[in-house]
Amino acid sequence: RVRLACFDVDGTLTDGGLGFDSEGREIKTFHVHDGQGLVMLRKAGIAVAMVTARPGGIVERRAADLGVQAHVHVADKRARVVALCAELGLGDDQVAFMGDDLADVGAMREAGLAVAPADANACAVSAAHWRTRAPGGRGAGRELCDLILHAQGRLATIHADGRVS
Repeated sequence: RVRLACFDVDGTLTDGGLGFDSEGREIKTFHVHDGQGLVMLRKAGIAVAMVTARPGGIVERRAADLGVQAHVHVADKRARVVALCAELGLGDDQVAFMGDDLADVGAMREAGLAVAPADANACAVSAAHWRTRAPGGRGAGRELCDLILHAQGRLATIHADGRVS
C-alpha cells in the first residue's frame, strides 16, 4: 500500500558522518545504490521525500539529481510526514519512513511501515517494523526500495527489463 516513501538523510541515506571542507562547507557521501532505489520508486509512481533536520544545500542538490522532494531544516519530522500525507491525500498506512535516531521516532511511529538501518540507534530500532541488513549510507535505503517494489509485485519486472517504465 505504500504510496509515499520518506527517508531521513544523515545516518540513513549517508553513513552519518559530517565532513567539512577548508571553506566550512558540509560534505556528505551518498551511495549510488540508494539513489537508484529512490529513482526506481519515483518512476514506479511512489512519491519520495528526503526529510532532514539539518540545513539543505547538499541534500537539495542530491534530491534534485534524483527528482525527489527535499524537506530540510525540519524541526518536527512527524508533522512534516502528516502534512505530506494531507497534500497527497494519503493515509498514514500508505507511508514508509526510514530513520536511524531519536529525531525520526515520531515520524516512524506515524508511518504504516517504519524501517531502521542495521546500525540505527536503539530508539529507532524499537520504533521500526523492519530493520535492514545494510547500514545507513551503504545500501539500507535501496533495501527498503526493493522491499516496497517487491511487495507491490514490481521488482521482478524491473530487474528483468533493466529499467522502470
